[in-house]
Amino acid sequence: MTDDRTATEDRNIQFSEREALLFHSEGRPGKIEIVASKPMATQRDLALAYSPGVAVPVRAIADDPATAYDYTAKGNLVAVISNGTAILGLGNLGALASKPVMEGKAVLFKRFADVDSIDLEVATEDVDAFVNAVALLEPSFGGINLEDIKAPECFIIEQTLRERMNIPVFHDDQHGTAIICAAGLINACLLTGRKLEEVKVVVNGAGAAAIACTELIKAMGVRHDNVLICDRTGVIYQGRDGVNQWQSAHAANTDRRTLTEALSGADVFLGLSAAGALKPEMVKDMAPAPIIFAMANPEPEIRPELAKAARPDAIVATGRSDYPNQVNNVLGFPFIFRGALDVRATGINDAMKIAAANAIAELARERVPEEVAAAYGVRHSFGPEYIIPAPFDPRLMELVSVAVAKAAMDSGVATKPILDMAAYRDALRARLNPTTAVLSLAYEGAKAHPKRVLFAEGEEEVVLRAAIAFKEGGYGTPVLVGRDDVYDRLRELGIANPEEYELHNSRVSPLVPRMVDFLYARLQRRGFLRREVERMINQDRNIFGSVLLQLGEADAMITGVTRPWAQSMREVRRVIDPAPGRTAFGIHVMVGQSHTVFIADTTVNERPTAEELADIAEQTAAVARRMGHEPRVAFLSYSTFGNPSGQWLDNIREAVTALDKRQVSFEYEGEMAPDVALNPRQLANYPFARLSGPANILVMPGLQSANISAKLLRELGGDQMIGPMLVGMEKPVQIAAMTATASELVTLAVLAAGGIAR
Repeated sequence: MTDDRTATEDRNIQFSEREALLFHSEGRPGKIEIVASKPMATQRDLALAYSPGVAVPVRAIADDPATAYDYTAKGNLVAVISNGTAILGLGNLGALASKPVMEGKAVLFKRFADVDSIDLEVATEDVDAFVNAVALLEPSFGGINLEDIKAPECFIIEQTLRERMNIPVFHDDQHGTAIICAAGLINACLLTGRKLEEVKVVVNGAGAAAIACTELIKAMGVRHDNVLICDRTGVIYQGRDGVNQWQSAHAANTDRRTLTEALSGADVFLGLSAAGALKPEMVKDMAPAPIIFAMANPEPEIRPELAKAARPDAIVATGRSDYPNQVNNVLGFPFIFRGALDVRATGINDAMKIAAANAIAELARERVPEEVAAAYGVRHSFGPEYIIPAPFDPRLMELVSVAVAKAAMDSGVATKPILDMAAYRDALRARLNPTTAVLSLAYEGAKAHPKRVLFAEGEEEVVLRAAIAFKEGGYGTPVLVGRDDVYDRLRELGIANPEEYELHNSRVSPLVPRMVDFLYARLQRRGFLRREVERMINQDRNIFGSVLLQLGEADAMITGVTRPWAQSMREVRRVIDPAPGRTAFGIHVMVGQSHTVFIADTTVNERPTAEELADIAEQTAAVARRMGHEPRVAFLSYSTFGNPSGQWLDNIREAVTALDKRQVSFEYEGEMAPDVALNPRQLANYPFARLSGPANILVMPGLQSANISAKLLRELGGDQMIGPMLVGMEKPVQIAAMTATASELVTLAVLAAGGIAR
């Protein structure tokens, strides 16, 4: 294979096959693991978890099966099940080959809605055998998500399981697409002054998703005789041979036979077929202000620019992330299951699907949060270019889940109605960590405003893989520092045209004389001779890269994987100063499923003064707000409010006084021990404390305790650790840990270029 580039189908992000395989194989193979939710440290813990303690809930469930939701994980557990007969766009590759996709779906459930999920691959294409296998699993799960099963078998499987099982069964390939499509159609009709019961719709494609879209829009009010479905042969009309029972149920009484004839005067085109199926001349023949949903992936039935050229008044949606109005299933399925599970629904019915579609449509009509608008590079306001919300809008969890839960209660399928809806909304908001949404938005923002990021260690494979991912993800332009063999290394990593990557080699760069002049002017009164400056420029990649950044050859810089952090920082500081009036320092960010904790300063200041501690607190609070959190700062110590007293507490107490004088707009308190800062029961012992809840910013008293704590948490803790992030420099520069992965380097590059870490 000479070129192993490939592309994800729903995000339009390119990467190499090598990178994809490394992502799935490095460390623990795969993408999921089982983590105990109760302590398992002592013999007593084990006795309660298993024998003999487990006998108590066993008897309780035997007496009352409903208590399984109280004593087990069933109520928050979804099975993602496939037989691999329709994997993505790859076809029938078998059950085992579908496992990476099903693991990925499980990850999306957890990431977007805090729903635990287990993937199950069933090795049969026999419908009855598949149905029996899944139906027998009902005691284990709170819901079933079917995935990547080919039509028409998927219709039989889902319908039969819905009849046999008393928990939600949902085939996302069908209904997820239908719900997002319906949401967009609601808003497109609103913008063009149409009513659903009046629109004339042509559906191109007659597979699972197309049938589901047709059924849902009819349930929402579109008239049966106003919908024409086309397949490869043409219009599905009454009496036509060669159609199955699900297609024939939507056969039209019409004399139109081709897609071109069907589209004449049509208001809406819903494409779930193949690239290029919709021609510009067909668009011209549609009704005024045509609504075009070209949802084939990775290439739509018609590109939006071609549709707009044919009809400037058209409203266009696709399945792609690089065009407005992306029909993305992740807007729906996590939150639909979240609402269904929370009321213990016995199924997911049309009322719940319609409620989800309406909630998604209504969200697109609301004012968009600034972080979402900034990430997508436009002023997102309701209109032809924004009829479907952005996939990472943090409000989806609350609005869609609540709508689905209410619909389940109103339609009689909820077995545990929610009595306090306001409290439920609060609980939904608390389930997810806003950092995860902000990080996703940072990536989208990088794509909307791509920057030039300098990778100073361009001869390292991990750095090159990060640069490739940065470039091919569309986040900006990587600028590499290295020798001529960098191109050979890129070629070994599967890059067909490595010369497309910008490379700066200090041995041959025409910029060197200018760089030497710049650095000598800066260092000549600090004891450096010109020849020493020349040697640093020619031999030290951090010096060379930092000067390139100062001279405007890049917008940000990443380094750190080849030498200790402190050494890299010393080299960078010879060229780049802290921003005027600011203290430079480092932050480690611990990111859990429902919490984020910022730890500062973990890298720079060995014994910070009171004013420096106050600066660190204030700047970290700003970073926290940019990452979606309301800051609560704790100045940490071994002492809590003077107990015990000690000789090293004055600067911490004076830092609190300094913030009092600055009249900052966030909560802060100190000095306090970590357990008081983080544990509400401990904090309750100090009713005078000014924190309204657990601290999310921990300002450390000195570098030793800070760096040790951060590294211990990275190695022993269960949360993801971002950083260290360097804050307070006059230029965006980040120094990664020597153990950083390519993914971590890309995250730092995105945060640096996007201004979150500044």
